[in-house]
Amino acid sequence: MVDVAIVGAPGYAGVELTRLVSAHPEMRLVLVTSDSEAGKAVADVYPALTGYTDLHYEPLDIARIESSAELVFLAVPHTASLAITPRLRKAGLRVVDASADYRLKDKDAYETWYGVEHTSFELAIEAVYGLPELDRSALPGAMLIACPGCYPTASLLAAIPALEAGIVAPGPIVVDAKSGVSGAGRTPGPATHHPAVNESFAAYKVSTHRHTPEIEQGMSLAAGREVKVAFAPHLVPMTRGLESTVYLPLARMLDPAGAVALYRERYAGEPFISVHEPGRMPATSEVRGGNRAHIGVAVDPAGLLVVSCVIDNLIKGTSGQAVQCANIALGLDETAGLSYPPPVI
Repeated sequence: MVDVAIVGAPGYAGVELTRLVSAHPEMRLVLVTSDSEAGKAVADVYPALTGYTDLHYEPLDIARIESSAELVFLAVPHTASLAITPRLRKAGLRVVDASADYRLKDKDAYETWYGVEHTSFELAIEAVYGLPELDRSALPGAMLIACPGCYPTASLLAAIPALEAGIVAPGPIVVDAKSGVSGAGRTPGPATHHPAVNESFAAYKVSTHRHTPEIEQGMSLAAGREVKVAFAPHLVPMTRGLESTVYLPLARMLDPAGAVALYRERYAGEPFISVHEPGRMPATSEVRGGNRAHIGVAVDPAGLLVVSCVIDNLIKGTSGQAVQCANIALGLDETAGLSYPPPVI
């Protein structure tokens, strides 16, 4: 069994990690940290976990983590990992970071989009990007994994096969994505308060969202050339789930069946990806609560490949993906702890 600690455990990503690790056949949850909830039982903060863990939240203490765990999941806000990850790595611990602090390989881009100095960029160079379906070759044995966010995950999964096949013409790619409110985190704010989002639907941070360079980085890697993205995220009045529709200009036309075949061939053998039949687009309800991604592909007569990818933003978009990456890094079955049917209703 691999002893696991979760830092930032009471947040939505952290509590989903708590749930997944508590039921994992090869992992043992030994420590959950939170300064704000220190001393409280996990089951008191989240009664749904009653009977699954008797742990109490503890203040962050690197020495305590070092003496207790061998694998650490970080579920902390962006920029907070900069103060924690170097200490954990110095202690020799394996780290799977769900924040954005070690995803970007361009220091200037990180500092421009996140507004802080990157104080340990050598670790960003070391870190393995944790989207297995893009490239899992460096994940086995990895000691620092930077897991992508929900928007980049769905957007990249929608675009990778077409970009790798070289059928996408030069020019900007449009990403039109919608997320449930849980993507904003556990702490409420004016824009995510129930009266603000209920029965409302709006775009936000269009062309300024800080996941833009991460999406561009992944698409450029898949294409083997620089790719620019016009990214329009939206907030929808549902708790969880994310849909990303990506519009890719085609270098040559292809028929819908051929497009679906291309995607199915690329994702053949991927345990968490399904590509729908031609003409069928996926719904977020299909993947709610699970680590799956469902993809629908259409060819528009205007010369566009239109690809829709749905994921659960808290599972494949965050915590489930972190567990998937940890499984690979540890040499476990990639699906361990994740191969369960999600709720249907």
